[in-house]
Amino acid sequence: MYTIIKRVIDFILSLIAIIILSPIFLVLAIWIKMDSPGPVFFKQKRIGKNRTFFQIYKFRTMHSDTPKDTPTHLLNDPASFITKSGNFLRKISLDELPQLINILKGEMAIIGPRPALWNQDDLADERDKYGANDVLPGLSGWAQINGRDELPIPIKARLDGDYVNNMSFIFDIKCIIGTVLSVVKSDGVVEGGTGVIEKAKKDLKENK
Repeated sequence: MYTIIKRVIDFILSLIAIIILSPIFLVLAIWIKMDSPGPVFFKQKRIGKNRTFFQIYKFRTMHSDTPKDTPTHLLNDPASFITKSGNFLRKISLDELPQLINILKGEMAIIGPRPALWNQDDLADERDKYGANDVLPGLSGWAQINGRDELPIPIKARLDGDYVNNMSFIFDIKCIIGTVLSVVKSDGVVEGGTGVIEKAKKDLKENK
């Protein structure tokens, strides 16, 4: 029953947010265009509910000549591809705002497991164990406020499963509050995500 109520709330809130934030969208769009040539928005294939694919929307934060459909953690020196405006947008997660459109379309929810990259089968497989692929992915989620990029895949998937098992209006409010606090403090943000962390651990082990 809550999933139906949740969808109605998500639709209403995302619509209101898009209307209220439209001036900010315009300012950011102008800045992105002035900062580097290329489109304002960035689209990327992600894994959605029941492991179906959808196109996620973000503000473009990288140069247009960045290799297409390549996960950030697989790029050599990911930071070198990021624009000046993109660095700011990513730091406080403003690049995620266009996902309000995904929420409006019913492809995402405000709170839920963060949508995995199209080729992150390891994360998707791990989430299957906890039923975390059975719900809409979210703009933010329980794992996001409990480690974000720093979390190894098994822990991230387990936390996503914890959210699914305890999904409720109160839990969603808790996640929203936690998200705001995490963004303010930039907790758990690692450029390139878990892939970079795992690579660093591997390199450190090999060099010992």
